[in-house]
Amino acid sequence: MIAIVDYGVGNLFSLSSSLRYLGLETEITRDAGRLRAAERIILPGVGAFGDARAKLDATGLVPVLCQEAEKKPLLGICLGMQLLFQRSFEYGEHSGLGLVPGQVVDLRDALSDKTLKVPHMGWNSLKIQKGDPLFAQFEDGEYVYYIHSFYARDCGESTLGTSQYGNVAVTGAVRSGNVYGTQFHPEKSGDAGLRLLKAFSQL
Repeated sequence: MIAIVDYGVGNLFSLSSSLRYLGLETEITRDAGRLRAAERIILPGVGAFGDARAKLDATGLVPVLCQEAEKKPLLGICLGMQLLFQRSFEYGEHSGLGLVPGQVVDLRDALSDKTLKVPHMGWNSLKIQKGDPLFAQFEDGEYVYYIHSFYARDCGESTLGTSQYGNVAVTGAVRSGNVYGTQFHPEKSGDAGLRLLKAFSQL
């Protein structure tokens, strides 16, 4: 069973629908026992980092997520991926879960071409930087769907894939031990995204 963490932040319906389309047993939950019973966990997220971290803290699930990440695959998606890092500088400085080394910074500050739109929104090619079972059914250069204004930096050793946006190599996918993250939305990335979710279910 794949448990999707319900902490009041994230597009739970489209994600659960995609997993069920793949024939995968899925449960949306904020129950610690169900997270412990799951074979895999997905941490979704949309919105602002500080607000999401506060809502996640309010569930009391942070210690459970950190403990379970040592035992089983955990995937953070979009803001859920950003929460995996050590800190974020989105409207102040906020602590992340510290499961992946690195920090989350403003994309606007990094872009040399200030005419490029932020949020970075739409389809972009993902360049695989490091082979991983997550890409077992995914080809180098396939297109995935992004919508974000901040991105992960200083995480080179954990980076699995990047997408070029102007002069910035946006961190698209990461891994640290059992912990995975995608800045893009696999559930909105068509067939390529479904294949990636399928591979996650087989880790």
